[in-house]
Amino acid sequence: MQYEVEQKLAVDHFEATSQALAELGATPGETVDQTDRYYAHPARDFASTDEALRIRQVGQQWQITYKGPKLAGATKTRREIELPIAAGDPDTAQGFGQLLEALGFAPQIEVRKTRQTFQLAWQDHTVAGALDEVAGLGRFVELEILADENHLEPAQAAILSLAERLGLSRVEPRSYLEMLLENSTNQAKSW
Repeated sequence: MQYEVEQKLAVDHFEATSQALAELGATPGETVDQTDRYYAHPARDFASTDEALRIRQVGQQWQITYKGPKLAGATKTRREIELPIAAGDPDTAQGFGQLLEALGFAPQIEVRKTRQTFQLAWQDHTVAGALDEVAGLGRFVELEILADENHLEPAQAAILSLAERLGLSRVEPRSYLEMLLENSTNQAKSW
């Protein structure tokens, strides 16, 4: 079983992080616009079970992702199942969303971001990372390692040590979805 070991860190600017990543030999990837459409389960509260279901669009590519409950620890570690939806066919992606809705899943919120990806070899792991500019939230650095359940502790230690080496300390444990939902609740209360 594959787990995502991740840490999200808030930053004011990307320049220092980009420079530190270059010094460590990170390979920059592409910059893409992503839209994540999250769905609420018809019979259980994903907020209380700490799960998520989304359809992600990157250009003409879509994928559906289920994220399981977070495991205990200093990093966000959870089971992740990610499957592609027919590339280049917006009708299939829209149809998949309609299928979810027909089954009782309700559209919840969209997260829009511009993401600059990178990869870095760090402590015998391949770290997939991103510099994210998230609409309505700001800038964040995400560090992620995929690991099986027998290698979670070394992956978690590697993520923590890389964040420290990059000088990143403003850990954000909430997902972008959680932050946006919190913001919308707070805005509704201010009316």
